[in-house]
Amino acid sequence: MRNRVANRSGIVIRRRVTPAGDIIVTLLTPQGKLKAVARGGVRGPLSSRLNLFHHVGTQVYQGPHNDLASVKQAVLEGALPTLAEPERYAFAHLMAEFADALFQEGEFSEQAFELFAAALRGVAHQPDPEWVALVMSYKLLGLAGILPQTARCARCGAPEPEHPDPLGGQLLCRSCAALPAYPAASLDFLRGVVRRTVRMSMDRPVAAAERPLLWRALEKFVAVQVGNVQSWRQLVPSAGAAAS
Repeated sequence: MRNRVANRSGIVIRRRVTPAGDIIVTLLTPQGKLKAVARGGVRGPLSSRLNLFHHVGTQVYQGPHNDLASVKQAVLEGALPTLAEPERYAFAHLMAEFADALFQEGEFSEQAFELFAAALRGVAHQPDPEWVALVMSYKLLGLAGILPQTARCARCGAPEPEHPDPLGGQLLCRSCAALPAYPAASLDFLRGVVRRTVRMSMDRPVAAAERPLLWRALEKFVAVQVGNVQSWRQLVPSAGAAAS
């Protein structure tokens, strides 16, 4: 997109306002991730349109000597007001930060955009937003090709491991593990979530008391394979407290 104007439709997954009043946004689009700046946008109509989780149609321009594309116009194409509710916002923010970490700028991935958009709709409308976020996080991992090892122990390779790996977020056999085995429902989820359809996983929710362990496994695995996702610092401890 060097030295030309382009029209892009995407979802705002990151937003930052600079001291100068510019708005720097990251959009997840069907053509890949795009980072752009709205110069002086905080003082104009773009401020309300370029909000987190908004689906916007933008016109952007990038000159030959500019690191960031410039947002010239933005039209709101869709919004999910219920994501502002505290019990939903935390999971939507996690999904946005997670997608930002998984997918790189310029990568073509219409499937990633559609899956992320479906995740936000689910978090916004489903009665159990936590379960939506957990299922869709693993589905995004699978789409990115970053899969936890579940068929064999992550340390010795023994078949059918059943125990948590506290360091890498995968599965360990009884001989290598220091923690009790996963409950049956959690183990079934970990082994099947990537290959099952979203509908199948949504119809087989794991009990709320078991989910903190699944969140911690996901956090550890992502930290090792992708990098830190800051939202888990608030989400995972609160989930653990609620379960106890």
